[in-house]
Amino acid sequence: MSVCIGIDIGTSGTKALAINSLGNILAEASSGYPCYHPKPLWSEQDPEDWWRATVRVVRRVAKAARLKPADVAAIGLSGQMHGSVFLDKHQKIVRPALLWNDQRTEAECREIEQRAGGRKRLIKMVANPALTGFTAPKILWLRNHEPRNFDRTTKVLLPKDEIRRRLTGQFATEVSDASGTLLLDVVRRKWSKPLLSKLDLDPDLLPRCFESAEVTGTLTTQVAKTLGLTTSCRVVGGAGDCAAGAVGTGIVRSGLLATSLGTSGVVFAHSDRPQFDPTGRLHTFCHAVSGKWHLMGVTLTAAGALQWFHDAVCTAGAKRATRSLYDTITAEAQRIPAGAEGLHFLPYLAGERTPHLDPHARGALIGITLKHSRGHIVRAIMEGITMALRDSYEIMRELDVPIREIRASGGGAKNPFWRQMLADVFGKRVTAMAADEGAAYGVALLAAVGAGNFKNINEACRATLRSAQQTRPDAKMRRTYNSSFPVFQDLYHALRDEFPRLEG
Repeated sequence: MSVCIGIDIGTSGTKALAINSLGNILAEASSGYPCYHPKPLWSEQDPEDWWRATVRVVRRVAKAARLKPADVAAIGLSGQMHGSVFLDKHQKIVRPALLWNDQRTEAECREIEQRAGGRKRLIKMVANPALTGFTAPKILWLRNHEPRNFDRTTKVLLPKDEIRRRLTGQFATEVSDASGTLLLDVVRRKWSKPLLSKLDLDPDLLPRCFESAEVTGTLTTQVAKTLGLTTSCRVVGGAGDCAAGAVGTGIVRSGLLATSLGTSGVVFAHSDRPQFDPTGRLHTFCHAVSGKWHLMGVTLTAAGALQWFHDAVCTAGAKRATRSLYDTITAEAQRIPAGAEGLHFLPYLAGERTPHLDPHARGALIGITLKHSRGHIVRAIMEGITMALRDSYEIMRELDVPIREIRASGGGAKNPFWRQMLADVFGKRVTAMAADEGAAYGVALLAAVGAGNFKNINEACRATLRSAQQTRPDAKMRRTYNSSFPVFQDLYHALRDEFPRLEG
């Protein structure tokens, strides 16, 4: 029995699942942990929480699937991108990890662009501008604000690669996740020595970089005993959560675009060659498919904005969220006409990444009248999130990226109403996959390639993935959203210069 396990170290929790050689899911488990915000717009986690959760979910999956230790041939790792784990010479954690949605590094982004010789030269070196969420600004922030901790630091790892270190004892990463550090030469798929030199960073701070399906090590004796597996179990490179999720929905060839409606929102298009937006409004990263790339747009608050409204307004004071209330408020939104009768929502509750690159951006409900109800607000929130994703999609169209079909994933995409909204706003057919298990499934498939079950990831996707439902755009709704989309865009630009004043 050749079983592979995919592990996804997310922001709210870690998920693991096991698949057999046919790609069928045998068992899955998840375990949550907190996120800390010591100052406004700061976001940190304790890597020890990730490791404890990893041990729990792997053991639960092995028990639920009744696996023998030798059954598990390989493990694939995914995780939240850009986070920074700082380790000392004894491999001890120096301080809490800075996360992808942490906005403290605006000054360091300016410093990077200045040291690189300007934004255009930076993009030429690493394919992307400096953004507050990326890893390189976090390293400079540590050097600028916590010099003692910086001096103690000998290695900087991404979240999933900290788990890899604990599993295998190896310092390693892979190209898709490394692309989001701002330190990878994305075209050549290796660390950028010129930029590291300009930033006065020692290349030894970074781990060795692999392709996503390559084997990076095997389980140590102690970890194999802890997990109930064997030391012959391989650990492959894996992928950053966005690339892993794209693999899990089959975005491994041209013409397909993925939209993910999780805590953040992602628009992800496969590319056979490196393509760039010259102003850096989109990310160009290495794909988890060997020798391929992808273009990606990210809105920092997607379904997370709906969760905020649910938690802060609808259930304020309640002990926990209720699935039934989510269903109620989205049903109320469904009864509201498209356009929410003039109510607009800017979903920038944590600043915004693409296309605005604006850490000062804020959320806003605009156009409220006495007529508007809770259903109007929920519909406006869902529409605002979808419009923010369309911002990135339109840039891809400008770059002539071929897109025939959109595949939707994430918690929000499980809602047929939201899938229809995606189809109407984008004007494209939207497909939901039969198994929407996200990044954990994608890296389980990469592990299956590393274990030799498939020749490559394209073969693995063809053999295992099936579509379930297709949603086509409604012509009338499409016209409505085409009219309201420019209004959505104009509202951000009208308020952009006011957002920094609100911070005072």
